Amino acid sequence: MEQLINYLKSFNILTDQDIEELITSVKPKKLKKGERLVTQGQICKEGAFIQSGIFRSFYYSKAGEEITYCFIFPNSLISAYSSYITQQKTVENIEAITDAEVLVFHRDKMLELEDKNIRWLKFFKIQAEQAYIDLEYRIFSLQKEKANKKYQQLLDEQPQFLQEIPLNYLASYLGITQRHLSRIRKEMMN
Repeated sequence: MEQLINYLKSFNILTDQDIEELITSVKPKKLKKGERLVTQGQICKEGAFIQSGIFRSFYYSKAGEEITYCFIFPNSLISAYSSYITQQKTVENIEAITDAEVLVFHRDKMLELEDKNIRWLKFFKIQAEQAYIDLEYRIFSLQKEKANKKYQQLLDEQPQFLQEIPLNYLASYLGITQRHLSRIRKEMMN
């Protein structure tokens, strides 16, 4: 719980009492590598804070191919955000790509906190803004950056986790084949 408390405090918005209100309703959950936190077709009614482990968000193309569009690392909040907001069925899957531990919170509790406390509303506004910025960054990166630059950014931002992500997921995320990714990695080692 300490990681979550420190994460929430880092925004300098919530009081200790605000945080305690959430902490009392949070449930720890362990996932094995390959287990899904969210499966397409579900309505997302929970969010989680990642204490340890790495997740990927992916969807299936029309041809049935898995397309990885996002990696989520420790000390982050995670959910099928569109489904969480709209309460419509999600098209995404969120899967642990390593063994993981999360702290799960229910959407109803979050809405209750928002309704009675403007600080929580402000916190969630910041979270939504950051999710939008991340999405925009991802779209721009896909459209204008070459795969080797996107790979270098991952190396710069998350080097400690990169070895744990299977190459097929990395290649899918970068929008290239595994063979192309192998070439990029080889070039960067020289």
